[in-house]
Amino acid sequence: MPTAKSIKASFDKNGYYLARGLFKPAQMKVLERDFDRIVDQNRRLLDAPNKGWGGKAVERLKAGETTLIHTHQVHFYSAAWLQALQDKKFLDVTEAILGPDIVLHHTKLFQKPAEKGAAFPTHQDWSYFPSEKDTMIAAVIHVSQTTDEMGCLRVYPSSQKIGRKSHTNGQEYSRFMDKNYPLEGAKVIAGEPGDVLFFSYFTVHGSKPNRSNRLRKSVLAQLYSGQDRIEEGNYHADSRLVLRGWSHVASQKYCEGHR
Repeated sequence: MPTAKSIKASFDKNGYYLARGLFKPAQMKVLERDFDRIVDQNRRLLDAPNKGWGGKAVERLKAGETTLIHTHQVHFYSAAWLQALQDKKFLDVTEAILGPDIVLHHTKLFQKPAEKGAAFPTHQDWSYFPSEKDTMIAAVIHVSQTTDEMGCLRVYPSSQKIGRKSHTNGQEYSRFMDKNYPLEGAKVIAGEPGDVLFFSYFTVHGSKPNRSNRLRKSVLAQLYSGQDRIEEGNYHADSRLVLRGWSHVASQKYCEGHR
């Protein structure tokens, strides 16, 4: 396994790091089972969103009619997924990037249906859940194999260096994004079950629609440093769950605000 120093250097240079085989096949078998249970349960309860983003940026992709199954907080459903977030190898890579204090913001399940899975324009994530020190990262756990035909993630290496840019959320048209970061030009990050893609919330990324005959399954975890805090006025769900180390910003008021 690469050293923490080399992982950090690669992440800082490129804005992302792909950890191959971080979760073993036996683990993934259990996690995929619970992934499917989550999808089935939401379908049965009739409260699962079934479409991706809208807006002019999406329309410009000309992907046609597409769908997406997703739900937040997979660790609210499944102990196996909570245990996966506490996995030593997973947290060792996260610590190499963030440092010893690791806090979970939220998790999200994505299932791109075969042949018509939703596309996502290139975008940054920061505006959805900005943190004061900008430590927020994503960790995308590949539950299934994912290829470009299946709508895998694409990234722009080193794009995290642009920092906070306005109008880059992917749902509104951005001339800056269209000119400098078209989806076609982004680097394809294909993966196998158990691979985990880590990237900064400044890193420009997106994905094409799933045109294959297979489901694309992934779970995203948003994580930030225990030295950081989410900015005021952000109403996105924040688990505030310390996965390793310590939260240096927690207080009685801070914790009661999470009720």
